[in-house]
Amino acid sequence: MIRVSLVLGCILALAVPAQAGARIKDITDLEGARNNQLYGFGLVVGLNGTGGRSRFTQQVAVDMMKRLCVVSKIAFQQLTDNTFVSPNISAVMVTAEIGPFARIGSRLDVTVSILDDATSLQGGTLLFTPLHGADGVVYAIAQGPLSVGGFLFSGAAASAQKNYVSVARIPGGALVEHEARGEVLCKGRVHLLLKNADYATARSVAAVINQWMPGHALPLDAGTIEVVVPPEFRSHAVAFLSDLGNLEVLTDAPARVVINERTGTVVAGENVKIATVAIAHGNLAIVTREAPQVSQPNGFSQGRTVVVPRTQIGVTEQPAQLYIAPQTVTVADLARALNALGVSPRDLISIFQAIKQAGALQAELVII
Repeated sequence: MIRVSLVLGCILALAVPAQAGARIKDITDLEGARNNQLYGFGLVVGLNGTGGRSRFTQQVAVDMMKRLCVVSKIAFQQLTDNTFVSPNISAVMVTAEIGPFARIGSRLDVTVSILDDATSLQGGTLLFTPLHGADGVVYAIAQGPLSVGGFLFSGAAASAQKNYVSVARIPGGALVEHEARGEVLCKGRVHLLLKNADYATARSVAAVINQWMPGHALPLDAGTIEVVVPPEFRSHAVAFLSDLGNLEVLTDAPARVVINERTGTVVAGENVKIATVAIAHGNLAIVTREAPQVSQPNGFSQGRTVVVPRTQIGVTEQPAQLYIAPQTVTVADLARALNALGVSPRDLISIFQAIKQAGALQAELVII
């Protein structure tokens, strides 16, 4: 059994103290400087027999060829000279993000995902695909060879696959045609948005800015700080925002215990405390073994051969311990208290949930 001391030891080694200094630009975003999501519908060609075979995919290809003045139609019953059928194409959805500072001619990374019954995008090339924003405007055009980062090889009775081959990327595959500029400076003010809203952190950020530029910062709420840009910097706010972002501030955060039940990961913050509580923990090990046996009839008995099930079940219950965990003030104390039980990371998840239900865990329990 993996001991919880190893897990919490790694947490203690990697955890950043709640009062550690951080740059303002690392913990905030500028209001107005936001990314926008783009999407489009396209066609991938050049697949080696792994494309879509549905009529939907074939119709998409025929419609595209009509726009290129190529006369064709879908093959339904019998093939003729101008019928179209191909296993080397795939209908896909194309997504990307455009930043507030992207200009016409800039390039964006795009993600291509299979929409039809194709099995792999390996070796494909995306054709001319307009990418729209939420307002319907075409902001970029995507095209280029796909990078899958894996492979899929299959035969009549076996196949080999690495990573997912139904999603691919094109680094720099979209060319910006329309800008989505953001308005950072409004009426001589900028708004800093905390990535993790906290009243104490917002107050600290405003205090640090006012030490640098007295009377220029005001916390509006737990997540927003308003900063007045000096008149001499309003025509070129880049220098002011650059210096502002490099200021260091002491951050704070609420006490949280984050649990991922899928992977058995538990991360406890420094401010996590527990009240005095008694914890009993025991393990029940159940082993089930199936060993079917073949019953063969005697010669000339006119019987038949059957498989007889044989099941063996073993149950072992380890002795439980009752441990009195005193009130803790640090993660180290919490680790020592729980390590005395010798629990595994997955057992630790159940213990934290039980302590929370008992009202003894003075922290927010977050399950992801």
